[in-house]
Amino acid sequence: MDAKLFGQAIGKFAAGLLLVGLLLFLPAGSFAYWQGWLLMGILFVPMFAAGLVMMKKSPELLRKRLSAKEEQSEQKTVILLSGLMFLVAFVIAGLNYRFGWIVLPSWVSYAGAVIFLGAYALYAEVLRENAYLSRTVEVQENQKVIDTGLYGIVRHPMYMSTLLLFLAMPLVLGSVISFAVMLSYIPIIAKRIENEEKVLEEGLSGYREYKNRVRYRVIPFVW
Repeated sequence: MDAKLFGQAIGKFAAGLLLVGLLLFLPAGSFAYWQGWLLMGILFVPMFAAGLVMMKKSPELLRKRLSAKEEQSEQKTVILLSGLMFLVAFVIAGLNYRFGWIVLPSWVSYAGAVIFLGAYALYAEVLRENAYLSRTVEVQENQKVIDTGLYGIVRHPMYMSTLLLFLAMPLVLGSVISFAVMLSYIPIIAKRIENEEKVLEEGLSGYREYKNRVRYRVIPFVW
C-alpha cells in the first residue's frame, strides 16, 4: 500500500467529514438533527469503503482524483458555484431544522436516502466502466472513447449520478428550501458539459461520431 497516497486520502476524507458536520450541525444548533447524521452516514461510509477499494485495485485513479486541479478558468467558476451551492443548501437545511420553517415527514428523508444510495451505486459503476474519469476537464494520454454500458445510454453518466446524489441530499436533510437551492446544479453542470464536450471534440479522436450515436447527455429521452 502507498503510504503517501493513503495519508492524502485519509486527510481529505477527514477534512470533508469535519466540514460537512460543521455546515450542518452549527446552523442546526444541536446534534439531535437526526437527518444530518443520516446524510453523514450514507455519504461518508460508502465513500470510505470506495476509497479502500480504489486504494487496492485502482491506486492511480484514486491518486488522479485526489490530486486533480482544474486549469481552465471557466471550469474554476463552475467549481466555485458548486461549492457555494453546497454551502447555502447545507446551512439552510440546518437552520430549517432549528427553526422548523417547513417540516417534511420522516419518510421523505428515508426515501431520499434510498435514492442517494442508488445513485452512489450508479456512480461506482461509472468509475468501473471508465478508467479515464477525472475531476478536471482534460484529454489524457492514450484516452479512448468509452461507448458501452452506461456510456451507450447517455454521454455523461457521471453527471447523471451526481445529479441524483445532489438532489437526494436535501430530501435526506428534510429541507424543501435546500432542494430548491440544489436545483441550481442543473445549469451549473450544463455549463460544465458544454465546455467539456468542446475540449473532447477537439482533442479526443472519435468523440464527434460518438455524439452522433448517443444523443442524450445526462437523462435518457430528456436531456
